[in-house]
Amino acid sequence: MTEETAARQAAQQGAGPSPGAVAADRETRDRVRVSMPAEGAYLSVLRTATAGLAARLDFTLDEIEDLRIAVDEACAMLLSQAIPGTSLECDFELGTDSMTITVLVVAAQPRTPARDTFAWTVLSALAGDVDAKLEPDDRVAIVLRKRRGASGS
Repeated sequence: MTEETAARQAAQQGAGPSPGAVAADRETRDRVRVSMPAEGAYLSVLRTATAGLAARLDFTLDEIEDLRIAVDEACAMLLSQAIPGTSLECDFELGTDSMTITVLVVAAQPRTPARDTFAWTVLSALAGDVDAKLEPDDRVAIVLRKRRGASGS
């Protein structure tokens, strides 16, 4: 969703954006959501979408590859918890020089991934800022935030 689309929707609903939302809308240019079966066979689609969106923001080739690997690793962490037959959802928020990627699944026994593992360390090195959270309806999410030109790439 672009800022223009958000403003148009707010005007149609008769409500203006809150002051905090204005700053966030200026930073977030677009939002993209991908939903697919929670199966490893579909991860190549998500890696390709990640690379395409990062390229659109002029990330370097190294940064794009880091994001592709980070998304793949985050999905691997979550797919082990996913209830068979459910969906894996991935939300991309595109800023002017950053991307926030939220990957989530519905889990039978939701738990956030351990942060003291090698996999988490790799994920943090690749994506920059990483967080995990439990959401309503037994959903588990990993949030990756990468800035263009950030060190570590």
